[in-house]
Amino acid sequence: MDVPQPVQPQNALQKSRQTRTLAITGGKGGVGKTTVALNLAIALSEQGWKVLLLDADTDLANVSIMVGAYPRQTLADVVAGRCAMQDVITTTHGGLDVIPGASGVQACMDLTEQGSLKVLRSLHDLESRYDFVLVDTASGLQAITLHMIAASELACLVVTPDPSSLTDAFSLLKVLKRRGYRRTPAVIVNMAQGASQARSVYQRFNAACQRHLQLSLHYLGALWRDETLRQSVLDQVPVTALPESDPSCHQFHSLAEMLNVHVGGLPPQKASIAAYWHRASKRSSASAAGEPSGSGPVKSSGQQCHELITKLEQVITSARGDAMLCYEAFGRLFALLGSTPDADTVEIVQTGLAAMNWDGLEDHDRAKLARHLRHLADELSPIPLEPVAPPLDLKPLKEPMYDRISFGEQDQLVRALREKPADVRLEDLLTALAGKGR
Repeated sequence: MDVPQPVQPQNALQKSRQTRTLAITGGKGGVGKTTVALNLAIALSEQGWKVLLLDADTDLANVSIMVGAYPRQTLADVVAGRCAMQDVITTTHGGLDVIPGASGVQACMDLTEQGSLKVLRSLHDLESRYDFVLVDTASGLQAITLHMIAASELACLVVTPDPSSLTDAFSLLKVLKRRGYRRTPAVIVNMAQGASQARSVYQRFNAACQRHLQLSLHYLGALWRDETLRQSVLDQVPVTALPESDPSCHQFHSLAEMLNVHVGGLPPQKASIAAYWHRASKRSSASAAGEPSGSGPVKSSGQQCHELITKLEQVITSARGDAMLCYEAFGRLFALLGSTPDADTVEIVQTGLAAMNWDGLEDHDRAKLARHLRHLADELSPIPLEPVAPPLDLKPLKEPMYDRISFGEQDQLVRALREKPADVRLEDLLTALAGKGR
């Protein structure tokens, strides 16, 4: 494939070897997160920046598919030692480099401290050669998604006018806030009908975050819903491969310019994604060995909790076939969680249910669980019964009859109605005719 070479930035002062890392994320699937990540990365690359896109969606890793490429090797092969980091890079439109992640992203997080050194050093060396590293994360509240957001300098949250998109994005920010996330996320409103709708969506979402999370968001920009963008996904050709004058392509270049201005005002990031992964694997290794992960002799409750969770995970994983062990362990955990239920308990249960892989459940087991949850929902908040309507009066109605005695012959009544003066009410006329008849 002949790939056009990107032009160099006109303003040389903007060029910096400080790598800016962005996590393109969303609260739910279907918001166009991968489409935004891919086209934004290509737009940045075509503007002269050296850009790397890491496909970290462990569920639906499809960045490569969207550009018509089917890589034989991914980051998982690097972790397994079957190839070098440079071997998995795919160069596509505008000179954009893509690392197909798939299960390799999770594998990096699961490596021991010693096992991760070689892979993460390669990733660190690779990162330092780029101006932008964009990470297409998985949707939802998965642990790997939260890690990727924490490792990145800026989280770009993709939302749509769909209320469920905003609700799920709010839940993601709420979980991040509780885990100590202190940066200001940026919002991209996708599939908007126009600028006024996009601004309204952002303002309502930002107001809810300010009121309930004490978190202010940054409005990065909006993308319009159009047929060209939808067709580009089917054709496996990004819209940013079109001439920049095309409206669908131009909107991503405008978004890239706004992003460049915004990150230019952010303080330099202290550590790379690879460094974050190394710290995470180091904490995991220390917890698994029973060593204190803190610097002081006394462990905090948080440190003890993380160590116990790690040990429980190891025990459950090694005894995966022991159903009774899992039943007892999680039964006691839920009993402890529900001993003093409150609003946090509700959120924890919601987050836990959303993180489970229900797609892997058999149909009959899924139906059984759904029936149980409906029954539980009825017990928690019964739906009030509608008031019973009074019984209908089914007595036979009298057939209407023309009163010839009161109004005379029908043709006379019709003539009188036709000749009725405009200033005389119909009720007065009928009353007069009835009185005359009597």
